[in-house]
Amino acid sequence: MEIMSKVIEAIKARRNIKAFKPDMIDEKEWLSWLEAASFAPNHRMNEPWEVLVVGPETRTGLGHKTDFGGAPVVLAVLSKPAPTPLERDENVMAVSCFIQNFMLAAHEAGAGVFWSSIGASPRNREVLGVQEGYDVIGVLGAGYPAEVPEAKARTPITSKIAYLP
Repeated sequence: MEIMSKVIEAIKARRNIKAFKPDMIDEKEWLSWLEAASFAPNHRMNEPWEVLVVGPETRTGLGHKTDFGGAPVVLAVLSKPAPTPLERDENVMAVSCFIQNFMLAAHEAGAGVFWSSIGASPRNREVLGVQEGYDVIGVLGAGYPAEVPEAKARTPITSKIAYLP
């Protein structure tokens, strides 16, 4: 029970961070978060995620309006191509779980993550050098939060549940 309450607490406390301290994160640290993220569920164990470490030139080329909140680490997370539309959807879902795991691992370490969809535009796919067939699921800024936003009210889950006959 104790472990489960810690997991639920982490899920509820994690926020999308929009402003970061300039303090660097040791590469071993964020690599350990990626390693933890790789335990995300995925069909046929195909591990459809690929990660691009975004350097200064590419970061500038993306033209994000807040420069990812000044995050010291920026990563683009891609979903690999698939032979069918269903398998593509499965890959995108798995990569989304991968990103959530990464965000929770960072949160547990006292860091935070900003998840942006900026990489999905045709222009920014080109800036990132994304090959045809790949989906950009997110461009993530990671670092230590300068501020952590308050939790926003959520719709009661019971209003989003339908019971089928």
